[in-house]
Amino acid sequence: MNAYDLFNGDADGLCALHQLRLVEPRDSVLISGVKRDIALFDQLPSGRPLQVTALDISWDRNAQGVCRVLNGGGQVTYFDHHSAKKLFRHPQLTAHIDSGLDVCTSILVDRHLGGVLRQWAIVAAYGDNLDAVADRMAREHGCTAATRGALAQLGYLLNYNAYGESREDLHFCPVQLYRSMHRFESPLDFMAKAYEFRRLLEGHASDLKAVQGLTPYTANDKATVYVLPDRAWARRLCGTLANQLVARNNGRSVAVLTPRSDGDFLVSLRIGSASASRADVFCSRYPAGGGRHGAGGIDRLPDQDMDRFINEFFAHLESDTP
Repeated sequence: MNAYDLFNGDADGLCALHQLRLVEPRDSVLISGVKRDIALFDQLPSGRPLQVTALDISWDRNAQGVCRVLNGGGQVTYFDHHSAKKLFRHPQLTAHIDSGLDVCTSILVDRHLGGVLRQWAIVAAYGDNLDAVADRMAREHGCTAATRGALAQLGYLLNYNAYGESREDLHFCPVQLYRSMHRFESPLDFMAKAYEFRRLLEGHASDLKAVQGLTPYTANDKATVYVLPDRAWARRLCGTLANQLVARNNGRSVAVLTPRSDGDFLVSLRIGSASASRADVFCSRYPAGGGRHGAGGIDRLPDQDMDRFINEFFAHLESDTP
C-alpha cells in the first residue's frame, strides 16, 4: 500500500509524528498545512488502497475521509485528543483517541512508544498550552529548570509557526519544519544547531514588538475579547497570543478574533481556569468550529456575526452547563 502521514502543522502534530517515525520509520508521503487546515483526508488520492497515519487532526472533521480509505481496502492509524463523537470501530482501523484534559496527541504517541522520546512529548505539551502537565512530566523525567525552560520555548515557537491564514503567512511550511526536526533525536540539539529554530526565535521576537499596546475590544468579569488588526504578524500570533493572554487573565476566558483576507474573522478561544465551560462545545455551534475542552476555534466567523458571537460567548460562560 502507498503510505501517507497526515499531521497538524502545530507543535503537537510535529512532535507526535517526529516521535513515531524515529521509532517506527516509514517511507511515506507527508501532508500538513496551517494550524486550521485539518480536513487532511480530503487531500488523499483515490482509486487504490492506502496506509494512512493521522496525528492531531480532528476525527469528526475527517470521519468521512477515514471511511473512504477503509472502504477502499486501506488501513488507518489515528492518534488524536480532540472530540470524536463520530468514532466507529473497523478491523482496519487503530484509534488512539483520548479527549481528556491532561493529554495531547504527542502524549498519546509517547504512551504508545513507552516514553523513549519523552522530551519531544514535553515540548508538545508546552506548545499545546498544557504547562502544568508538561512541568510534571519534565520533573519526572529529571529535567533541570533550565531544560524545562528550553523545552517550553521550543514548544511555543513550533506552535507559533503553525498559525496563519495560508502557508504564505508562516515562516516555514510544516513539512519543511518537520524534516528539519527529524534530523535530531534531541530537542536540545535541534535548538542548538537548526537554522529553523533561530529563524523562529527572531520572527517571534519581531512579531511581539508589533503587539505591544494591544487593548481589549470588550470584556466582562468572566472573559476578555481581543480583535487584532489585519496584518500577517497578527495571523501568526493569534493562537499563541490567546494562550499567553488566558494565562495572565486571572482565570477569565479569552477570545482572539483575527481578520481574514475575505473580511471575516478567524477565532481562537481559550477557557480560563475559573470556568467549567467547554471550548469545543461552544465552538462547535458554528460552522467549521471545534476544538477540545479548554481550547477551541472557528475557522470563519462572518463579520456581521461578530457582536452576536461575543454575546453568545459571554452567555455560554454565564450558564451552568459545560
